[in-house]
Amino acid sequence: MHFPRLPDWLIYAAVVVALLFVAVGRRERADAPPAPPPTSEAEGSTLGPASPFDPSVVVDVASKAEPAAGTAFSVAESGVWVTARHVVEGCTQTAIVVAPGRGVAAKVRIDPRGEAAILTTEGGAPALPLNLAGDLRRGERAFHPGYPQGQPGEATSRLLGRENLVVRGRGARTESVLVWAEAGRTDGLHGTLGGLSGAPALDEHGRVIGVTIAEAPRRGRIYTTSPETVRNTLAGAGQPIAAALPEAITPDNYGRVADDLRRSLRVAQVICLKT
Repeated sequence: MHFPRLPDWLIYAAVVVALLFVAVGRRERADAPPAPPPTSEAEGSTLGPASPFDPSVVVDVASKAEPAAGTAFSVAESGVWVTARHVVEGCTQTAIVVAPGRGVAAKVRIDPRGEAAILTTEGGAPALPLNLAGDLRRGERAFHPGYPQGQPGEATSRLLGRENLVVRGRGARTESVLVWAEAGRTDGLHGTLGGLSGAPALDEHGRVIGVTIAEAPRRGRIYTTSPETVRNTLAGAGQPIAAALPEAITPDNYGRVADDLRRSLRVAQVICLKT
C-alpha cells in the first residue's frame, strides 16, 4: 500500500503551527488577578487630605438684599454658637430664636479663612459634642437638623468626597469643603433646603463633623465645611466637653432626634434682622 505524498507546503504549514504552539505555551503569563469586589459603604475608604487638585464649585456672593435666616447650633452652654458665614455676614443685628416671636441678641465673629462664624449670647443651650479629628470615610452618613425654608426639618446624606469651594465677590476665598449625596429628608419637604445653612452635620453618634453651607438641588448634593474648618473657627473660643446624645442617630429615628435637638435649643434658628 502506498500513501499519497503530502505537498511540501502542507508539511511546512504543520511545522510552523507546531512551533507557534510551543512558543505560546512557554510564554510567561503575568495577568493581574481579578479585581476585588466593590467596597461596601460601611467599609469605605478613608477620605484623604484637602488638595488643590480636588474638583471645584464656584459661588458668586453678592451684597445682601434683604435679611436672611438660617440655622445655628450650640457648642458651649455659656452661649457660644456656630453657623454658616453667609447667613450672618454683613448683619448689624442678629438674633437666636428661642421661642415663637422671641429671640436673644447675638454678637457675630466671622472666620475670615472659612465658611463658618461664631455667635455669642447671654446664656445658651446644652452644647453638641464635637468630632473634628477628620477621620471620615466615603459613604458614611451624616444628619442635618435645622430650619429648611424657615420651618423645622432635617436631611440625611452620604459622603462622596472633597471639593474646593471658590467664593467670588464679598469675602473671596477658596476652601476645601465636603460634598454629600442627599439620601433623605423630612416627609413633605419639597424644593430647596434653604434655611438649613448653618445646621450641624452630625455623625451617627450625634457629634458635629461640619457645618451645612450649601446645596446643589439638581445634583442632589449637600455641601458642608470640613472638620478642620470648624476646628480652626473654634480655636481660641474653647471646646468644652459636651454630653453625648442619649441614643445613636439612624435613618429610622433622625427626625425624632432632630425634634429633640430643636426643643432643647441645641439646634436653633438664627435670623439676620438688619443689614
